Amino acid sequence: MPVPQPRDPGRTAEALGGWLRERLPGATVASLETPEFSGFSSETLMLDVQHARGLDRYAVRVAPLHYQVFPEVRFAEQYRLLRVLHENTGIPVPPVLWYEDDLAVLGAPFFVMPRIDGRVPTDMPPYHTGGWVAEESSPAEREAMWWSALEILARIHRLDAAALGLGFVDQPRWGRMGLDQRLGYYEHYMNWAWAGPKPTAQRALAWLRAHQPSEPDPPVLLWGDARIGNIIYAPGGAPNAVLDWEAASFGQPEEDLAWFLFLDRHHSEGVYVPRLDGFPSPAATIETYEKLLGRPMRHMDYYEVLSGFKFTVIMSRIGNAMIEWEWLDGDADFPYNNNCSRLTDAILEGLA
Repeated sequence: MPVPQPRDPGRTAEALGGWLRERLPGATVASLETPEFSGFSSETLMLDVQHARGLDRYAVRVAPLHYQVFPEVRFAEQYRLLRVLHENTGIPVPPVLWYEDDLAVLGAPFFVMPRIDGRVPTDMPPYHTGGWVAEESSPAEREAMWWSALEILARIHRLDAAALGLGFVDQPRWGRMGLDQRLGYYEHYMNWAWAGPKPTAQRALAWLRAHQPSEPDPPVLLWGDARIGNIIYAPGGAPNAVLDWEAASFGQPEEDLAWFLFLDRHHSEGVYVPRLDGFPSPAATIETYEKLLGRPMRHMDYYEVLSGFKFTVIMSRIGNAMIEWEWLDGDADFPYNNNCSRLTDAILEGLA
């Protein structure tokens, strides 16, 4: 969701043009697409750049400028992780060409990537309810999208994080790597995100602490926002690029897989519509993932509640923003009563 602070396209093009000319001789911004509003979690600018060697198309990712969804802006870490993944693994992340931390250019740090062709499943509307996935793709293409995403997720979980030097992703100040760290971080996030009532989030956190399982396997790199809505797809369902690594962490593969399934459930059952034909069932997905990793997926009910808790906290922050921007009345209950909180409550009721 965007922030109501529109960028001036002319000034933005001028600033980026001057910055790019130091890297591309003769560069001029031929066209610039800015969002109607500037960035919420992060902002993405699309531009065509004419220079001495021809015309190139870029995506510029800008750190949050007006409003933070997360308590910490881990923007430099995201850039560093993308560089490592692109240069040392086969994970299809966009190559990062340049990074800039001088706030004088765009008001916030940013990095520049080539624009990747393809389409991304929409969150607004949720792809089970509208957009190209619902209206243009076939069941066979949806199935291909699902399984190709799952294969990439398994490749991420099989990476040797130590050999890749990915220790900078760890956040030990929130606890021991894995569930201790995740619960510590999201408890802090919950209280930072919204000062009002948070019954579902508090109930979920209490349940998670009371039922916290052991984690017998070594922690692996987690994407953190594993879902088909963060993949650029080619026609037919092949992935061209994997996006949005700002929530990367270490933990058990079950956490990423549960998030993958929960977000899809939220975009169907959570908004009171059936899943589209072609998408495999959660049971089939878990069974296939066990084969991909060569071990059982443990405590998936627990990790589903964890997913609901995390997304409920994120939605409370978004609700807080909507009140601050006067899109909602000050006494609106949206920060703690929304599609995600209701789905999470239903999941907890089923486990009672």
